[in-house]
Amino acid sequence: MGRMMEAEIWTIAGTDQGNAVLLRPLGSDTAVPIFIGQLEAQSILAGYGTVPLARPLTHDLMLSLLKQLKVRLLRIEITALVNNTFHARLLLQEHSRSGPLGLDCRPSDALALAVRCACPVFIAEAVIVEAGIPVALILESAEEPGEEQKFIPVDFSQNESSESLKTLKRMQLRAELERLVQEEEYEKAAEIRDMLALLDKNETDQKD
Repeated sequence: MGRMMEAEIWTIAGTDQGNAVLLRPLGSDTAVPIFIGQLEAQSILAGYGTVPLARPLTHDLMLSLLKQLKVRLLRIEITALVNNTFHARLLLQEHSRSGPLGLDCRPSDALALAVRCACPVFIAEAVIVEAGIPVALILESAEEPGEEQKFIPVDFSQNESSESLKTLKRMQLRAELERLVQEEEYEKAAEIRDMLALLDKNETDQKD
């Protein structure tokens, strides 16, 4: 696996290839984009906020199970990039074990859990070397208008009231709601509908 470097979730971006989480090693001018699905992006965004949910999402349920079993998530690791697929693992500590337990998982699931419990994120140095992109190039791309634009970052340096964050949440949720209804995935559509309603209610309450 090699040397691991601590990183931050620098931003979630919309790209011409879909949604991407950009991990930035601490103190580095390089970021690693990890492409994820729409629902996974929504779950990570939901993990950042304080918006209450009518029902727990899958990652909220996973954390509740860990808590009930007295298992703590110590950190997540992005361990490898094999055939253009990122690999990750969870490092868990169970109260009766002397050492941590490692579980393989998808990076998107690991990141969704990490933002909920504020645990450290680490990424293998070899992955950074292979997949890293200079931050300056990402910022330049975000400023370019038209079809050539590659990354549209969301600024997480601001708090939950950030207009860019709330706008992106709504756009993603509404698009996913429409898709789920068309595919007759009504249970999942109801979860998205509830999230939209709570976002709207929360904003209304803040204005009053």
